[in-house]
Amino acid sequence: MATHMASRTTQRGGIVMMLLFWVLLMAVGTWWIHGGLEEMMRPNANIVHTLPAGEPVTLKRNRAGHFESPGRINGTPVTFLLDTGATYVAIPAELASELGLEPGRSAWFNTANGRVEGTLTELDEVSLGGLKVQNVQGSISPGMERDTVLLGMSFLNLLSIEIHAGEMVLSLPEQ
Repeated sequence: MATHMASRTTQRGGIVMMLLFWVLLMAVGTWWIHGGLEEMMRPNANIVHTLPAGEPVTLKRNRAGHFESPGRINGTPVTFLLDTGATYVAIPAELASELGLEPGRSAWFNTANGRVEGTLTELDEVSLGGLKVQNVQGSISPGMERDTVLLGMSFLNLLSIEIHAGEMVLSLPEQ
C-alpha cells in the first residue's frame, strides 16, 4: 500500500513538473516571438528618438532585406523605405493629402508596376534620425501603399551613403 501511495505522489509530481515546463516554454516562446520578431521586422524602429542632430544614421536591413525606418516629412511622422531606384521622395496620394502637400506640375513615373502619372511637390523638411534636409523635391504618387514613403534620391543624393554587411550608414557630406 505504501508503494502504491508513493507511486501516485511521484506521478502527480511528474504531471505538475510537465505542466510547469509547458507553461514556461509557452511564456518564453511568446516573449521571444513578440520581441524577437518585432526586432527582425523593424530593426530601426527607435532611430527617430535616439540620434542627436547631424549625427550619422546607421540602418539595419529588415527581415525582407530592405532598409526601412521611421522619419518625418514637414514634422509629421512617416515610415520610409529607402529606395535608391526612386528619383524623388515618393509619397502616396492619401498621405500627401493628410500632410497638406500642394501638388505641382504633372509628371510620369516608371515604377515596378509600370508607368504611372503623378505630380511633383516640394517638401519643406525631410528628416531621418538626426539628419534634416530642407526643400526636398517629392512626388505624389497614386496607387502606392498608404503608409510607406519611398525615400528616393532627391533626399539620398544630399547625403554620403555607405553600405556594408547589411547596414547602411547615412551622414551629411563633409564640407
